[in-house]
Amino acid sequence: MGRKILLIEDDYALAMGTEYALQAEGYTVLHASNLANARIALKEEPDLILLDVMLPDGNGFDFCREVRTDNIYVPIIFLTAVGEEVNIVQGLEFGADDYITKPYRVKELLSRIAANIRRYRMQQNVGQSNTYAFGMHEFLIDEFRLQCNGANIECTPSELRLLKELILHEGQVLTRNQLLERLYDTGENFIDDNTLSVYMKRLRDRLGTDADWIETVRGVGYRFKKRGI
Repeated sequence: MGRKILLIEDDYALAMGTEYALQAEGYTVLHASNLANARIALKEEPDLILLDVMLPDGNGFDFCREVRTDNIYVPIIFLTAVGEEVNIVQGLEFGADDYITKPYRVKELLSRIAANIRRYRMQQNVGQSNTYAFGMHEFLIDEFRLQCNGANIECTPSELRLLKELILHEGQVLTRNQLLERLYDTGENFIDDNTLSVYMKRLRDRLGTDADWIETVRGVGYRFKKRGI
């Protein structure tokens, strides 16, 4: 069964072009030109939401927050004409998974959609496999251990929690604030922004030649690279 994409975009020409490209890839497209219609379309249980920022009856940030408050966790990709970092960060803080700046290339959009759906499915099925392999390393999720070529790598619990969050959100940009919220606090010392920088540096040091699996998205946060399909 084809996957359903909810496209919330009030620019008719852009929406029609995007809808055509998605349908050519086998997606079923639910198009809403405003938030009122988007709320109705949500009942169709889409597999991913493409969300414009500025809409006739509100903004995408509020809708994103509303969706997450309703415990709907399908991937959300913001479509924004504004490339300012503050807007990107704001969307991610409200629960979005990714963003793409208009005008966007169709191939890039399709790649982002596929990656986010794949990551979402991986998160749902993470309990079925307790080992995540990347480069020369393996992260044993259930045992909470990091190994390199079968040998244990000494890490603090906070470093391992940081690695786990990055892996569980493979391919997704996480802001520094999102990481701080996820790491705080399970009985350890308070984790602030400077402490996060220390944890990130130490984790990268421990990964050695595999440190580049953790990408810095300047002005936004961090992303763990997607493994090959």
